[in-house]
Amino acid sequence: MELVHSGKVRDVYADGEDLILVASDRVSVYDVVLPTEIPDKGKILTQLSLWWFEQLADVVPNHVISATDVPAEWAGRAIRCRRLEMLPVEWIARGYLAGLGLKEYEKSGTVSGIQLPPGLVEGSKLPEPIFTPTTKATVGHDEFITYADVVTEIGEDTAERLREVTLEVYRRGAAIAAERGIIIADTKLEFGRAPDGTLVLGDEVLTSDSSRFWPADDWQPGRPQHALDKQFVRDWSSTITDWDRTPPGPPIPADVVEATQARYIQVYETLTGNRWES
Repeated sequence: MELVHSGKVRDVYADGEDLILVASDRVSVYDVVLPTEIPDKGKILTQLSLWWFEQLADVVPNHVISATDVPAEWAGRAIRCRRLEMLPVEWIARGYLAGLGLKEYEKSGTVSGIQLPPGLVEGSKLPEPIFTPTTKATVGHDEFITYADVVTEIGEDTAERLREVTLEVYRRGAAIAAERGIIIADTKLEFGRAPDGTLVLGDEVLTSDSSRFWPADDWQPGRPQHALDKQFVRDWSSTITDWDRTPPGPPIPADVVEATQARYIQVYETLTGNRWES
């Protein structure tokens, strides 16, 4: 097999007409891959994505061909999937105000051109979920764009279809998670076109790397929320005062590694109802 792409977390290999998507245990913050891995992270992300792909199969087609027809050394962390022409947009849905959405709101009262009510604070629930796309930067950081920008980039029919799909994936996922005591504050999706033109959900879906997960019984607007996702590593890295956010990143202390792994496992077990077996 040929390595065709190596990302911050995933490596993509060509195997005939198919692709093999392999999730590593790497973790990145500020677009920098840190030197310390989180044990089992790639397997947890893969297995949680596969569970969600099944839950959402009636909402949108996905790229999965097989979770078992993969090289043995990548068992559990790899997916055999369809080749897609990925669209140049990060498809983001938000139901709560956090992260870059919060920062944008504090500057302008809007996120991706959507006017929000005044007086919202960190962790506020929005009146309804909103679609807040960003660029998909190959270098540097993603930037907020508006729905009109997406229409210009890929056409109105595709933009409208995927805006609705993004919001429906979020609504469906948030409802399922709420039944299990977890808030999904926001999530990021990726879509591509299959050779026949079908719009297909790819990459990962509703994982602790692509979403913000909060325990519902601890939610309290106006302060940082208890993160059950990669935000925990971001919060730790923000305390490193002698790092300028460029490579190489600092090693992650053992206690932060352990706590991060525990959060990923907690989300997987709570959502799926399955016990994690590494």
